[in-house]
Amino acid sequence: MKNYVEKNFPDTFEARHAGTKTGHSDRGEDWNYLDDQLTESQRWSTWPATEKLMRGPLPYPEFVIEDAGAIDTELGVLKTGKEADVFLIERATAEQRALLAAKRYRSPEQRTFNRSSTYTEGRSVKRSRDARALKNGSTYGRLVEASRWANSEWQYLRLCFAAGAPVPYPVQVMGTEILMEFIEDPESPGAAAPRLQHVRPDAERLGLYWEQIVEAMKIFARLGFAHGDLSPYNVLAAGERLVVIDLPQFVDLAGNERGAGLLRRDCQNICAWFRPRGLDVDGDELLAELIAEAW
Repeated sequence: MKNYVEKNFPDTFEARHAGTKTGHSDRGEDWNYLDDQLTESQRWSTWPATEKLMRGPLPYPEFVIEDAGAIDTELGVLKTGKEADVFLIERATAEQRALLAAKRYRSPEQRTFNRSSTYTEGRSVKRSRDARALKNGSTYGRLVEASRWANSEWQYLRLCFAAGAPVPYPVQVMGTEILMEFIEDPESPGAAAPRLQHVRPDAERLGLYWEQIVEAMKIFARLGFAHGDLSPYNVLAAGERLVVIDLPQFVDLAGNERGAGLLRRDCQNICAWFRPRGLDVDGDELLAELIAEAW
């Protein structure tokens, strides 16, 4: 990790943390002074401000830093998307550091994703005030909408991770930002894993990938959901391991009348990537398998 950060972001950890040794400095507990030492790309760790349900499932992985004196440093953009952007974050103390992916949802007027009602059919809004605001499109309603998508992805990440699905570990959520596991490319330590669309696996690995993506889709189906937007662009290839990302539009197969159609589309998209590469797979056969898992 250190080599990657030093190579790609020459503003090194030591320089960024000069005088801020896990919340202490030559001036002792002078927090105003310590705040002045942070750059525009830094903040104190937001972990202490999160409650139990805003944190990932127990037990926490080793890369989860709970120290209140840790500093979050934004290192750059990993991905831009229709409704959110993903940034690379280093969370660190003097003794420990970890790279995380921070997914930050945009407000509705900044998004280019305009088919949300297709996916949210069957979902409920608990607070009547929020439901009215969403319907009226007020300023508060736009905030609710952005938070709603972030919260949806957070809940689906927790649910899927607990069920054993290959998704990033969800570290924490605050408002419209989700911090999650940074999926690293084991063949290029410290670099982000490529999307499935951009890899060229040999026959053996191709078969392994197929088994993994089918099992992932089966887990989703057993939970009662379809990904809803599954494609080679929403799957990361971390060496021999596949990781499915971008879950906010998860579709309730029972509560959404479009659920079966979106599941079929997921199957067709995945099979369309595997067939030209040598696997004789059929989208309708995969759909039948998944429906059997769901019911």
